[in-house]
Amino acid sequence: MRTLYFDCFSGISGDMVIGALIDAGADPFQMQEELKKLNIEEEYTLSWGSVVKNGITSTKFDVMLTRKPEQPYDHDHTNSHLHDHNHDHDHNHGHDHEHNHDHNHNHVHHHHGSRTYKQIVEAIKEAAFNDSVSNMSLAIFKKIGEAEGHIHGLPLEKVHFHEVGAVDSIIDIIGAAILINQLGIESIQSSAIPTGSGSIHIDHGIYPVPAPATLEILKGVPIAANDIRSELATPTGAAIAAVLAETFGPLPAMTVESIGYGAGTKTFKNHPNVLRIIIGEIQ
Repeated sequence: MRTLYFDCFSGISGDMVIGALIDAGADPFQMQEELKKLNIEEEYTLSWGSVVKNGITSTKFDVMLTRKPEQPYDHDHTNSHLHDHNHDHDHNHGHDHEHNHDHNHNHVHHHHGSRTYKQIVEAIKEAAFNDSVSNMSLAIFKKIGEAEGHIHGLPLEKVHFHEVGAVDSIIDIIGAAILINQLGIESIQSSAIPTGSGSIHIDHGIYPVPAPATLEILKGVPIAANDIRSELATPTGAAIAAVLAETFGPLPAMTVESIGYGAGTKTFKNHPNVLRIIIGEIQ
């Protein structure tokens, strides 16, 4: 059985998942074409390329937003902490301001600066991806929506995705599903998920790591101990692993066929900030 294993020794985020899948041999150009079915390609451009993280050559994937806001966000309808592109979140000193500015003011605006869960579901269904891609994408969004609704005391249909509704996270989730389907993966397993520690700045103030949404998403998933004072698992990355992995544990016995390293944005002193995926056959 063709199996994919997420080796999350430095956490997991949506952009790291896509970088690792491309690095393992998936075709990003085919993904780019498939994503056009969403009819939002004027809102973003994609880039990917090699970077070296603490001695490991890996692939960095980025979504750059091309539209400027039409109006400021209505913060009554925003959600706590659903920005992704982990590892962008090094919230100290000047980088903090620069990052927050980009994330809070450069996203596409729908209904007071957010997209609803319902709108995202409709967009995925209207895009008419194949069943595998649609089902994976819908399940991941539902996992995040339920977690966010639980934290904010809202039913799923009332949840607004200020950040996961933003283009980068839509691309990360659906792009990951497209590449996994493209690679012919039949089963997915994962290591335990390190979340990191410390605190992060989000819309509602200073929150502990893991953020409430991330922790809610990881209910039932083994969390790995880690003393890095940084956010390692983002809500999007946590949801991809929580939804798609059938089991969590050490690397299973397999014949390894391909390996991919997906880079995060942050660089840590003592270990490479990458997600490793291992693809192979389990007898």
